[in-house]
Amino acid sequence: MPRVLIADSLSPAAIDIFKQRGVDADVKTGLSKEDLIKIIGDYDGLVVRSDTKPNKEVIAAATHLKVIGRAGIGVDNIDIPAATAAGIVVMNTPFGNSITTAEHAIAMMFALARQMPAADVSTQAGKWEKSRFMGVELYAKTLGLIGAGNIGGIVADRARGLKMKVVAYDPFLSPERAVEMGVEKVELDELLARADIITLHTPLTEKTRNILSAENLAKTRKGVMIVNCARGGLVDEVALRAGLDSGHIGGAGFDVFMQEPARENVLFGAPNFVATPHLGASTNEAQENVALQVAEQISDYLLTGAVTNALNSPSVTAEEAPRLKPFIALAEKLGLMAGQMVDFGIKAIDIAYEGEVAKLNAKPLTAAALAGVMRPMLAEVNMVSAPAVAKDRGIIVSESRQEDSPIYESLIRITVTTEKGKRSFAGSVLAGTPRVIEVKGMDLDAPFMPTMLYVNNLDKPGFIGNLGALLGEAGVNIATFNLGRVSAGDDAIALVGVDQAPSETLLARIQALPHVKEARALRF
Repeated sequence: MPRVLIADSLSPAAIDIFKQRGVDADVKTGLSKEDLIKIIGDYDGLVVRSDTKPNKEVIAAATHLKVIGRAGIGVDNIDIPAATAAGIVVMNTPFGNSITTAEHAIAMMFALARQMPAADVSTQAGKWEKSRFMGVELYAKTLGLIGAGNIGGIVADRARGLKMKVVAYDPFLSPERAVEMGVEKVELDELLARADIITLHTPLTEKTRNILSAENLAKTRKGVMIVNCARGGLVDEVALRAGLDSGHIGGAGFDVFMQEPARENVLFGAPNFVATPHLGASTNEAQENVALQVAEQISDYLLTGAVTNALNSPSVTAEEAPRLKPFIALAEKLGLMAGQMVDFGIKAIDIAYEGEVAKLNAKPLTAAALAGVMRPMLAEVNMVSAPAVAKDRGIIVSESRQEDSPIYESLIRITVTTEKGKRSFAGSVLAGTPRVIEVKGMDLDAPFMPTMLYVNNLDKPGFIGNLGALLGEAGVNIATFNLGRVSAGDDAIALVGVDQAPSETLLARIQALPHVKEARALRF
């Protein structure tokens, strides 16, 4: 039974889901980093919110961990590169609190437009300062969205309901999607110049950090209101305070800050500044939704291999997982074979899919193939980290699909290009078992064995007998023996499954046999 550690508070309904699905869930909240490190090695899954921080040290101690699930959107508290390198899938629940967060941004807009927090304090103090709190209408104003993803799209929908005009800056927003959302796609400078209200709905990255810098804040129209319910660090807080004090910025509503908990902040006390303590996802409905989603996602992954809302791994649906499983095994073993057969720097890897497999989700298959190819050189590489490792090393990765396969129902071919040329290997799944069906353009049919002997030779009489004799003398038992050749007397290969790993001495003796070009021991 898989074991999951719930390290932050989670709805009891989520714990029930784990139990119903057959996952053993332990609830241990408030753990120190040291305590977490001591116990994390016992678990297959980890559920966190924002308090627990699975950093590099925690992940290094998580020897059995397969998945980290964040009940929420932001994953700033998780060391994703370290998790990726360790082969740990990191998931979040990006949709469970989307409506709640969007509604909070809309609420901030109303609070700023009508100065509600300050008016409330004044009124309850018995001042009745009606003339002091002159507000503005949202009707017919221009809302500028920085980030037009899921939450930004919901904000745009609500704003359009208020009869606002919406412009959006998002490098990933297609013109077709903009039309569908009813927004006008613009560049950032145009948004800054036109927007009466700016809301931010983008993750914090090196490209988005301080996207509203002092320079960009100066480009906004006088009296602009700024709402940030996304991530701290998207706005230069010092520059924003200066804008609020000068009156250039008409108001700002923040739910997130550079440093949290925000006990002190340069923005506190500024004119028309509204602050909430990271409440964007804090509704009963949202808390329930993200808890249920993370429980379902982690259970699916641990029990079926389905990957949903992962930030460092291809998605695989629960329906796809059983169909993909044998082909993932084939892609990895075929890649492992290719990786053991190349001795020079890899320049490119092409994976071709033919037949029924070409209709499947290729991303996890390609990830498995890349992991196999690179593992002989990089022992720590895995299916999660392989695409990133290949990119970092400048390896060109390409895929091709062909829905017809002349002989096999499904075929995967991996071609590795090195400084010395190309090597190609093909395989198929027969009766649910991965098999090698082509090496060096020669047809054969061999099952993958834990240890195999590869010999490339000229097809001359006596070779098989000589090879068998050498293996017998060395006490190496033959489990399978499969041959391929171009024609009699021409290029040939032997793939021999053996029960004992051939020694270097034995390989050298095989290499010295007449007509042998190459001999290698392969491990799977």
